[in-house]
Amino acid sequence: MLTSFMEGLLCCLNSKSANAVVPVETSEAADGYEFVEVKPGRVLRVRHIIPDRPVVEEPTGQGGSVSCKRKITVYRNGQLFIENLGDRASAELKNCQNGDTEPNSTVEVELTDCNSSTPVSIPEARSESITAVKDGTSETGAGGEAPAAGQTDQSQQPRKRRRKPKRTVVIDCERKISACKGTHQDVALFFIHGVGGSLDIWGSQLDFFSKLGYEVIAMDLAGHGASSAPQIAAAYTFYALAEDMRLVFKRYARKRNILIGHSYGVSFCTFLAHEYPEQIHKMVMINGGGPTALEPSLCSIFNLPTCVLHCLSPLLAWSFLKAGFARQGAKEKQLLKDNNAFNVSSFVLRAMMSGQYWPEGDEVYHAELTVPILLVHGMHDRFVPVEEDQRMAEILLMAFLKVLEDGSHMIMMECPEAVNTLLHEFFLWEPATVPPPKKESKTRPETAKAQSDNTKATSDPSKVRPATARQASSNGGTEKQPGSKDKK
Repeated sequence: MLTSFMEGLLCCLNSKSANAVVPVETSEAADGYEFVEVKPGRVLRVRHIIPDRPVVEEPTGQGGSVSCKRKITVYRNGQLFIENLGDRASAELKNCQNGDTEPNSTVEVELTDCNSSTPVSIPEARSESITAVKDGTSETGAGGEAPAAGQTDQSQQPRKRRRKPKRTVVIDCERKISACKGTHQDVALFFIHGVGGSLDIWGSQLDFFSKLGYEVIAMDLAGHGASSAPQIAAAYTFYALAEDMRLVFKRYARKRNILIGHSYGVSFCTFLAHEYPEQIHKMVMINGGGPTALEPSLCSIFNLPTCVLHCLSPLLAWSFLKAGFARQGAKEKQLLKDNNAFNVSSFVLRAMMSGQYWPEGDEVYHAELTVPILLVHGMHDRFVPVEEDQRMAEILLMAFLKVLEDGSHMIMMECPEAVNTLLHEFFLWEPATVPPPKKESKTRPETAKAQSDNTKATSDPSKVRPATARQASSNGGTEKQPGSKDKK
């Protein structure tokens, strides 16, 4: 602590950062490490592993074609209305689980024990309309109850007629989703860490999936790990870092790519999914937070001068250990040390936190994504509340939320086996293929009459199943309150 204080005092006197991160002497190229110069003088360390695997043909599985159709309306008062048009996508997604074609009307949150190695099936997607009210008001009035059927509220009718949407976004496309196996040479996995991390935090995942035959790519963000650390704050804005990720992606991308992001790294995955929608096949968000536009906090400890932050670095490291792990024992401390986590200079840390400005990444931006997304959340995460990931699951078109009850923010290091199992199941998942319609066959008059009677009985509203009735009633939408986003 005294040494840190003296170094911070020298930092104040010299007006320089005392512990700048620079590229270190790393392993040889045979170990899978490369240094990529994304811009003159801006070098990123990348771990690229191409495993030895047998040469196979293109994937034989047909996969499934999913209809992505929804309407997003944004009003001038900040109100957001998302309407899913048709239930074909959710019906197909659910077919691959239990054969039932009824869409789910709620977000399913499943708790998974980190110590259990039993495979966990991917939950179903939702197909309901979603209404997000940003200003805290409700379309159903102050009482919170909608008018009864056949009744109208005359006092609210003129206001509804005057409301005009600011803009409307319509999504209508088809996505072909197939299983991604390690033997498929057109598949690549990209791992992106968050603030204070490094590619080493993905050590368990890189080893696990490379042994299964996957091509894996992980990189150190600028100022992290063994990447170069420019001494200008503009080098650590969201847009500067996103451009780095885009250049690395273009260099290593295959035909089908899967993005895996943690915390702040989730935002870069979302950015790439918008930039390259045809090349991103699936995406994983680990403790990423809610779908809110990024904006740096005005009242934060990271706004203090760099020299003060350097003096407080032992306290910050202890706070990160306390909030980032469910347990704070010798094992967790060793994980931080071995994986080079939260080992960045005070200047880089301050610039990273103040550079998180991304106004485009709002709810509409996330709602436009059509890629299947797996959300993994640690129940004991003190940086990102579970409500934010639940909000993200509501906004996204095809989202599956899994909550690990024994994990926290650094869940990929705490529960590597459970995380690897979830990710691998998601990579192998594909929606069920809809069988082609059967040809009509000639039947005897008696048989045709019996079929007609069955049709009439099915069309009787009194005989509709409760789940189907709930589906019909859910088309009107429900009120949701957006969450906030604070990336670490």
